[in-house]
Amino acid sequence: MSNVEKIEREVLALSSVELDAFRKWFIEFEAEVWDRQIEEAIQAGKLDALADQGVQSFHSGTCSPL
Repeated sequence: MSNVEKIEREVLALSSVELDAFRKWFIEFEAEVWDRQIEEAIQAGKLDALADQGVQSFHSGTCSPL
């Protein structure tokens, strides 16, 4: 049995209160992982081309207001 299968089994056994607490924890965990990934991408320059494109669109007046 894989770790994922073990976790699935454990999650299915949680009470509604425990499941709610797990959901809240997982949402925070997932947000932290996302933040780290974005920060690593920024540091590696992977978003530079998109940023440059946005700045060019702004200066040329071709971007849309938010």
